[in-house]
Amino acid sequence: MEDWLQAAASDAGPEAAPKVLVTVAAVEGSVPREPGARMLVDATRQWGTVGGGHLELRGVETARAMLASGETRRLERFPLGPSLGQCCGGVVQLAFEVLGPAHATLLAQRTNEDSWRLVALDGAPDLALFDAGGQRLHGSETPDFTRGQGTPQFTHIMREPDGRRWLVDKVEAPHEHLMLFGAGHVGAAIVRALAELPCRVTWVDEREDLFPAQVPANVTVEATDTPEALAEQASPGTSFLVMTHSHALDQRLAEAILKRPSVDEDWFGLIGSNTKRKQFEHRLRDRGIDEARLGAMVCPIGVPGIEGKQPAVIAVAVAAQLLMVWEARTATKASTGIN
Repeated sequence: MEDWLQAAASDAGPEAAPKVLVTVAAVEGSVPREPGARMLVDATRQWGTVGGGHLELRGVETARAMLASGETRRLERFPLGPSLGQCCGGVVQLAFEVLGPAHATLLAQRTNEDSWRLVALDGAPDLALFDAGGQRLHGSETPDFTRGQGTPQFTHIMREPDGRRWLVDKVEAPHEHLMLFGAGHVGAAIVRALAELPCRVTWVDEREDLFPAQVPANVTVEATDTPEALAEQASPGTSFLVMTHSHALDQRLAEAILKRPSVDEDWFGLIGSNTKRKQFEHRLRDRGIDEARLGAMVCPIGVPGIEGKQPAVIAVAVAAQLLMVWEARTATKASTGIN
């Protein structure tokens, strides 16, 4: 869960301090963040970011001025070069809205599902929440933001014929799922490294006592004696990291993962050296794994050039590698029109 949403959901009671949600609604040219980037602001704190620098400072000041005045919505245009002195030089439009606790709670309940929000920037204070297909789940009657052409792809500003403006805001759930086998020092470091990244993590080990009492919001713990079954049942396109306390278990998991029908859609990383890879390749061939599937096994793991063996160093190298894999997938889907 993104930190702005986690903060909104955890502090959404009737006595909670009012907060303003600031959203990058539209951009032109070179800008620090994309449409849909958000930060949450109250009288003394902020969560998330719309890009930092003078733009973010002005955004925070504007949000706090709204809280002081009672204003509930605003749309402002910021030319980054002329008005703010930022070298990227593009233009950012920021939408400001006082975030109601009921709306924040509903969003937090949908952290694993894409949602759309429609927020009136002019006129009556209309607000609605929709599922990924455009079906209204909550809120006011609003104009058709799909324009009869299916749901759009990104956050933007919609203008009605009478000039009324709406923020059409895509709140995207993390689409990437990592299944991490092993709750040792490296596994724990990887979980920490991924805590604020756009992914869901299923953390698996048979030793329940190794899991910390508190885990990040994007992590689900699975204590099981049959981890291979979880690997077999995972959805196509899952990423797998195997780093258990047992080479025998690592091998069983590798076999289960490489025999999956969707192995070409998955990503599989195995902790270990080149020597371990050669040993596993030999044993897995004997169990019927062909060369093409063995080629899909990434071992050693981590981006090349980082040689440190400390758990935190390995975690950074692996997190960077996963981000490269996931961003490449996103680019491929975008180029082929796959949602």
